[in-house]
This record gives sequence, structure tokens and C-alpha cells, in this order.
Amino acid sequence: MTQRGLPPTGRATDDRPGWSERRGADRLRDVLSFVVAAVIVIAGIGIAAVIRRRDTGRMAQGPRWSVPAQLERRDFADPDAERLVVVFSSDTCDACAKTWTQVNELVGAAADTAVERVSYQDRGDLHDRYGIDAVPTLLVADREGVVQRSFVGPPDATELVEVLAGPAPSA
Repeated sequence: MTQRGLPPTGRATDDRPGWSERRGADRLRDVLSFVVAAVIVIAGIGIAAVIRRRDTGRMAQGPRWSVPAQLERRDFADPDAERLVVVFSSDTCDACAKTWTQVNELVGAAADTAVERVSYQDRGDLHDRYGIDAVPTLLVADREGVVQRSFVGPPDATELVEVLAGPAPSA
């Protein structure tokens, strides 16, 4: 004997009109919700990849070091010389020692050029005053103290020869 509304399989059915249409609409809504959620997730992953790629590009540029544009010539030896070559260095820096040797060999005893090594251990106040945050930093300034050329890190030998062997910059 079967009860009213129950087929022989034991599952209930609804004889009300529109029931199957509503169930189909619910399924469609569920599928659309899933598709929208998937699109949002994929878009988020794409945006994150673009942002990450941009950040990687910035990192590839490397750090930027500050270099003063002006020196107070009275802070250094021979403030009346036409040109001042300053090597900001550290006593524990091998590249600084090599840079200092290169500068001395190239400039020698040029009458128009004052050469000075400013070690952090001896004159940290000048490193701080001029914002030197990397050594060796080599600066070439004119008579007024305007920095004409600068090198952060060991300088290229060819460029250094061109700068130091040439005439003193005019103010």
C-alpha cells in the first residue's frame, strides 16, 4: 500500500505547480554564484601578480645613496685650492684604501688640487654632516664647494682618470 504523494521508491514529490521551475532557478542561482566567486578569485590573483611584478622591478634598481651637492670648503684642508677631491672612507674598508691609493697616484702633488681622505673613525662628524651613507664616496668639488662629480663605491678607473687628470672645474 502506498501513501498519497509517495511513489513506490519512498521519496516525496510535490504536485504543486511551478515546483520544478523553482528548483531549476535555485540551481541556476547557485551556479551563477559559483561562477562570480571564481571570477573574483581569478581577478584577485591577477592583480596580486601585477603588483608583485612591479615591486620586483623596483627592487632591481638597487639602493640609492645620498651625495651632497655642496661642500663647505673650510671643513677641509686647503680651502683656497681650485679643486677639492675628498674620499669619504672607513678604516675597515678595503675598497676605500684602494680608492685612496688610486686618487693619490692620479692627482699626485697637483698645485691646483687639494686631496683629503675623511675616515669615518676620525671624522664621523663630517660623514654625518654631509649625509654620507656609503663608503667609499669620492667627491670632486670646485673652488666654491659645488660638487662637480661624485662616485659612490669603487670608481671606474677610466672615469677617475678623466676626472682627476683633467683641468680643475671652474666655478
